[in-house]
Amino acid sequence: MTGPAAEPVLPAWSEPFAGPDRARLARARPFGTVARAAAFGGTDGGGQRVAIVDSGVEAAHPAVGGRVVESVRVELAGDDVVILPDPGHDVVGHGTAAAGIIHSIAPGADLLSIRVLGPDNRAKGLAFLAALEWAIESGASVVNLSLSSKSEALYADFHALADRAYFSNVLLVSAANNVPGPSYPSLFAAVVSVAAHDVRDPDVWFYNPAPPVEFGAYGLDVDVAWRGGGRMRVTGNSFAAPHITGIATLIRARHLGISPFETKAFLAATANDPDASPA
Repeated sequence: MTGPAAEPVLPAWSEPFAGPDRARLARARPFGTVARAAAFGGTDGGGQRVAIVDSGVEAAHPAVGGRVVESVRVELAGDDVVILPDPGHDVVGHGTAAAGIIHSIAPGADLLSIRVLGPDNRAKGLAFLAALEWAIESGASVVNLSLSSKSEALYADFHALADRAYFSNVLLVSAANNVPGPSYPSLFAAVVSVAAHDVRDPDVWFYNPAPPVEFGAYGLDVDVAWRGGGRMRVTGNSFAAPHITGIATLIRARHLGISPFETKAFLAATANDPDASPA
């Protein structure tokens, strides 16, 4: 006989968003609670371009609805970085998972795949920097980063790019690392930082008034698209971030020209109260 499956373990940075610890999220809302219909109702994300810096996106996967409009990959040739066209492949499945989540929330948005991760789900810091810079210059409204760098040597470079995105009206949504310790650009104030919570509901997200990680979203035992037209059940901050990316895309489609800090304010004002119960 096979016993019941073990409960997935939440990744690092999720503590404020789980169980009794959520009581610490209680706060006075300066604007009250904004109705979600007013914040992002009546739009499917049409007119928005969402960049996904990841392992690639399987453009033919039914979960992305044919919305991948451009695919590129980043390659290192010594110290030189080259951006090349990519045929719409995913070498891991990770990027397709992120794209599928975003498409499920904002099906009208166009998706741009920037492949930087290799088959081992890792990337060089310089390649990640180049991918992020290219994403910022690509015309994207929102950039999903379900990856991060722990390189202290590149701290200043990531900080500069996060600021460039902010002042270019490009919203960066970044997953916190799944293990303890700082990672970049997820911990910068200009970025919408995301970890997983313990509620199995994609319509639930929390705001943390004591960052660095500001938002908790659905990242526990999530059914996602995967490479080869398949699906996978996964847990991680990587899969929480695209849920916030999707909502942010709807907000930016509903309120054209909205700035990153205004978008973040809408995300906070529409967040659930911390007494939401696990489903």
